Amino acid sequence: MVKKLFIIIFIFSTSFTTKIFAIEPDIFVQSTVNRASKLLSENISKEEKIEQLKLIAKDTVDIKGIGFYTLGSFRKNLNDNEKYEYSILFEQYFLKSFSSRLAEYTNPKIDVFAKEVLSKNYTIVNSTLEATKERPEIKIDWRIYTKDPEKPLIRDLIIEGLSLARTQKEEFASVLSSNNNDIKALFKVLKEFTNK
Repeated sequence: MVKKLFIIIFIFSTSFTTKIFAIEPDIFVQSTVNRASKLLSENISKEEKIEQLKLIAKDTVDIKGIGFYTLGSFRKNLNDNEKYEYSILFEQYFLKSFSSRLAEYTNPKIDVFAKEVLSKNYTIVNSTLEATKERPEIKIDWRIYTKDPEKPLIRDLIIEGLSLARTQKEEFASVLSSNNNDIKALFKVLKEFTNK
């Protein structure tokens, strides 16, 4: 009887804990952009901002998931060593591309205003980047991977209807198709971008 009672209490407390620590996708996005905005407004060098932005990205973006999505069906042709090398190179490529672009902004203000649950694994979060004298208001939708409700991750940004992940996928497909589907050619492109 005591053992059964213990099991019931354990199951209840575990499910209760899960509910407590589940992070709503819209709150996650707003928290993430607030972190980035605060960092970008700090009086530190661009290089320091880039390094800090990389840490935020590692913590909030599903870099590995995006990387394999951008390969499309071609990823099935890779052996384990090639998959490992690609994961390393793509992360370096992604972090440099993401952080160097974002570091150009001084204090971007993004307001989250809605969300749409697509499934238990995906939610679209809607937001706008406030207009400034230099640019108009920009609509940004965030595709959030929610398989683990305690650790949501960004899988894609859709800026004014244009998916960044899909655009990257098309660019990689172009590199591969123009090089007889040789993965080494894509590795070379990723290395060249990261090292320049």
